[in-house]
Amino acid sequence: MNKWELFLEKTARAAAGGGEEAIRRQREKGKLTARERLELLFDPGSFRELDALVEHRATDFGMAGRQAPGDGVVVGFGQVEGRRVYAFSQDFTVLGGTLGEMHAKKIQKVQELALKTGSPLVGIQDSGGARIQEGVDALHGFAGIFRLNTLASGVIPQISMILGPCAGGAVYSPALTDFIVMVEGIGHMFITGPDVIRAVTGEETSFEELGGARTHNQKSGVAHFYCADERNAFQLVRKLLGYLPSNNLTSPPRRPWEGTVELEEDLRRLVPEEAHKPYDVREIIRRFLDDGDFLEVQAYYAPNAVVGFGRLLGETVGVVANQPRVLAGTLDIDASDKIARFVRFCDAFSIPLITLVDTPGYLPGRDQETGGIIRHGAKVLYAYAEATVPKISVVLRKAYGGAYIAMCSKGLGADLALAWPTAEIAVMGADGAANIIFRQAIAQAPDPQKERERLIAEYREKLYNPYVAASRGYIDAVIDPAETRRWLAEGLWALREKAEDRPAKKHGNIPL
Repeated sequence: MNKWELFLEKTARAAAGGGEEAIRRQREKGKLTARERLELLFDPGSFRELDALVEHRATDFGMAGRQAPGDGVVVGFGQVEGRRVYAFSQDFTVLGGTLGEMHAKKIQKVQELALKTGSPLVGIQDSGGARIQEGVDALHGFAGIFRLNTLASGVIPQISMILGPCAGGAVYSPALTDFIVMVEGIGHMFITGPDVIRAVTGEETSFEELGGARTHNQKSGVAHFYCADERNAFQLVRKLLGYLPSNNLTSPPRRPWEGTVELEEDLRRLVPEEAHKPYDVREIIRRFLDDGDFLEVQAYYAPNAVVGFGRLLGETVGVVANQPRVLAGTLDIDASDKIARFVRFCDAFSIPLITLVDTPGYLPGRDQETGGIIRHGAKVLYAYAEATVPKISVVLRKAYGGAYIAMCSKGLGADLALAWPTAEIAVMGADGAANIIFRQAIAQAPDPQKERERLIAEYREKLYNPYVAASRGYIDAVIDPAETRRWLAEGLWALREKAEDRPAKKHGNIPL
């Protein structure tokens, strides 16, 4: 065999993965192969593979002679909409995609290259976990990956796609990244599987219930995006990357915008004046974003808060909003975590923040108090106060008590605080306030109920509007709702070169 023939044989063997039978089994499970997935992620013909000929060095427990080019993972770089992105894709057809010494080194190589070049990293997870035949080498490999995930946090965007099993210690690499995308039916994440849980606790559960896409998108909050199939997942990741900068030293990509900023007159009718009536805050968000395009993050988790990305005159913005149609828009433990994490991501990558406020406060209840709502609620305060990106808040309706403060109030650091005429900024609801302030007067009145109603109306008329806050400078402008898009666009333009210093320190201590 001459050198050319040897080259052709080696490269063909590497491209074949685990062979036709293993690929057939992969497809029977409804899964694409590692290389097919990379073709969907990258612009056509742009992916370049690295370390295709790497093989494991294990010899114990039947591993001798089981050499497999690539060692169960395909790594390399390519272009997504013309921008450089690094990626790895675990290959379940080769040794079950299990992670050993060389498998880990391949992943670490692209992690390091992504960091050196300031490029986003996409990790496609489909693995049987640690390669038990390699023992501590596999554990050491995971540790190195986790360390690089941590070093890259806040420096480059990291996205994980769960397109197969991701179990045991393997779950912590995705957990350390910025966004997790899971596909229904094929993606699973869990530390201990159903068999172990049954043996230890006697509880019966399934892979889907324990760690499927629905579970982690709706209940645990581990995942950020739910997709019905792989092709939709890759379309979503490509769209997500389009909103994000390549690294923390560059600006998010800008899309050309040549349209005019028109009045949105129907915004005057979307928020009911009656404080108890719900509405969908996403309808308001879509009215001020370019083309009404909003990529919601964690749409199925803590739905009383809405977070996500959009564009305003071509510029990427992060949007945070209370959702009055769920739990009246109150802040609870899960919503606080969701908001704080999103705010910190946007701040790390210089994405301006727009906050829409309509909340009666923190969710009351024993479960919330004993579950640590104080600690979790403090995360929102910390995240907004720490953030140095341009921050604009708009009070749509209710803004009561501590939740008003937490949702990017002027005192917490909003650069521009706006309010609609429907805004109600107060310490608490009018009924509760009247019961406390006028308790004695109500009790002594000939008709306590009538007097109570009169005093509530008086209190509401005096304080339940944005004008007291505006007279103190806590609200910069009370605006016509129809001009919201115009105000936001001009406000972000006015804040474009914002620079804000912080005291020198190694890092803060967010109340985790």
